[in-house]
Amino acid sequence: MNEIDKLAWLYIKNKQLLGARSKGKDIYYIPGGKRDTGENDHEALIREIKEEISVDLLPSTIEYVETFKAQAHDKPDGMPVKITCYFAEFTGEIQANAEIEEVTWLNHKDKIQCSPVTVIILDWLKSKKMIE
Repeated sequence: MNEIDKLAWLYIKNKQLLGARSKGKDIYYIPGGKRDTGENDHEALIREIKEEISVDLLPSTIEYVETFKAQAHDKPDGMPVKITCYFAEFTGEIQANAEIEEVTWLNHKDKIQCSPVTVIILDWLKSKKMIE
């Protein structure tokens, strides 16, 4: 099986990570998504974040953080997801848009409500003392 290849925006405020829940889902993910044909990581991330949470990432501030892998949520066993994560500054007001039903702030203790790869990311951020 192929792996699912996604991008994600890590936005931390007050030692909490921005999370999102898609319509009809019961777990939280990190905002982001897949590249469209011909897009590089920055172009895809900017587009996905605008679509999902209505803000404009500032291209000159996009900074690679880390890449994480885990079993993809709601996919057959053995189907991994790879998420390449970036920090970036933005303009606008964060609000749920398109397929996103809710945005929230996640702490490490919230990992029981998150996708497997989000759990790994929360563990990593906690180990770096970036979140509580």
